[in-house]
Amino acid sequence: MKVKTSITLSEDLMQSIDTFSGGQKNRSDFIEKAVRDYLERQARSKRDIDDLAILNGKASKLNKEAEDVLFYQADL
Repeated sequence: MKVKTSITLSEDLMQSIDTFSGGQKNRSDFIEKAVRDYLERQARSKRDIDDLAILNGKASKLNKEAEDVLFYQADL
């Protein structure tokens, strides 16, 4: 469901939207896609930060396991 809203944008931003939309879509479609893309990037960034925190929290244990495995490898 679409909800009608009103926003105020700078003139140069409107010109850029008109330029990049190529006249194929209306401004609302273009802005909606841009906002969706931005929100997806933000969500992905948050997931990456959360994943990194998990890895960093377990780094010592993972490094010890890796050292143990390497210790038992045969020299070539």
